Amino acid sequence: MSGILDHLAIGFGVALSLTNLLVAMIGSFIGTMVGVLPGLGPVNGVAMLIPIAFAMNLPPETALILLAAVYVGAEYGGRITAILLNVPGEASAIMTTLDGYPLARQGLASVALSLSAWSAFFGAIVSVVGIILLAPLLAKWALAFGPAEYFVLMIFAFCCLTSLLGKQPVKGVLAAMIGLSISVVGVDANSGVYRYTFELVHLADGIEFVVVVIALFAVSEMLEMLEKVMSGHSVEVKPSGRKLFNLKEMALTWWSVVRSSLVGFGVGVLPGAGASVAAAVAYSQEKRIIEAKDPDAKFGKGDMRGLVAPEAAATASAIGSFVPMLTLGVPGSGTTAVMMGALTLYNITPGPVLFDSKPELVWGLIASLFVANVLLFVMNVPLVRFFAKVLSVPGWLMVPGILCISYIGVYAINAGTFDLLLVAGIGALGYFLRKFGVPMAPLVLGVVLGNMMEQNLRRALSMTDGDVGVLFASPVSISMWVGAAAVVIVPQIMRRLRAAKKLAAGPA
Repeated sequence: MSGILDHLAIGFGVALSLTNLLVAMIGSFIGTMVGVLPGLGPVNGVAMLIPIAFAMNLPPETALILLAAVYVGAEYGGRITAILLNVPGEASAIMTTLDGYPLARQGLASVALSLSAWSAFFGAIVSVVGIILLAPLLAKWALAFGPAEYFVLMIFAFCCLTSLLGKQPVKGVLAAMIGLSISVVGVDANSGVYRYTFELVHLADGIEFVVVVIALFAVSEMLEMLEKVMSGHSVEVKPSGRKLFNLKEMALTWWSVVRSSLVGFGVGVLPGAGASVAAAVAYSQEKRIIEAKDPDAKFGKGDMRGLVAPEAAATASAIGSFVPMLTLGVPGSGTTAVMMGALTLYNITPGPVLFDSKPELVWGLIASLFVANVLLFVMNVPLVRFFAKVLSVPGWLMVPGILCISYIGVYAINAGTFDLLLVAGIGALGYFLRKFGVPMAPLVLGVVLGNMMEQNLRRALSMTDGDVGVLFASPVSISMWVGAAAVVIVPQIMRRLRAAKKLAAGPA
């Protein structure tokens, strides 16, 4: 224990130096702004700052603190547009839209934003403590996951989506199938075969995730809003007057935040699993737990527990992704992969020897993750009432403004007009799907998980000459198959038992 305290003393000595504190503050602010803009996200935000950090001759620990602050800030920022406009700033904010946006439309935007900031802060602190206490042990846990285990993890995540299908599961399954179909568009990396490209060279590289998200959330949402404006309905929201959540709401959401933080951290330490998987699993878990106790819970219609669950999990997962990077030299996410590239510019190789060779770098980074999250919480909570004023903008100004920002984000990907046309087409499809009651979340998660599922399945089968037994060979994969089956079957059994109990008690 004394060794950990000595290391933390070194880390906070680095993180709390005037220069690094200022860098963390600037990085947190830049990250928040990056997260707010659809299409950028933490990967691009970190990538843009690497050459700047190197050109300024920043020491490696200062550069890493800057990039980590941008990463965490972007995770916070991505929730702002998800809650206010139903436009997730990045993949892990998709689940936030399910309850965050309905809360905003009920006039509780400030409350939702402050709850979001609190739950994200708590998830980050849980994750930082987990890194300090459990990093070597968690590295061994991460090593137990090969391609087969990752494929089963994706199956488990998809099974968790059954809780999002609502009272019309066929429509939810249809949405997931559409998402999976979109994920396989492009050239097959293994065979070189063109799939669903319709002889369009622009589709050879597939459909960018940002294009799908902006089309299905921003464009289709704005089309619905435009329809209301054209029919004479007001789209402005009358605020409730409350600026922050109260103690009653904090108590209501407390255990959801705690459970989701632990889930997020557990998923985050797995290389490549991602915050979007953590958010989906945590949301589904909370929905099942809460609805079993409270059948009147309003998940998907503005339940605060449905807001905090993905928030805590996503941020905990983002922080947890530093574990494989620091302990194994393996990127835990796309953003940490970019950060590993930054370390190579300083001739530093991430891995277990880093804890001994560069303790000030490793522990300075860990301490700065705590400092950056404190700064973000302090910055974001006072600003919620200003962010919430977005909902007071007249519809005739809001619709073109959001579409303009969204299209700029899409154009920035490849600087081509084809993506703009694709957004319009998919956005129109999303608008009609909404009209028929097809949920968007399973569709977009199908896009996110589909490619990872395919790649890991192919790797697993190629290692065993096509023997599917590899998917059931390890204790980890077997336990996840059992978990996936339980997630699907147990709720059905419980629902029937409750119905039978109610029927038996009826005549009495």
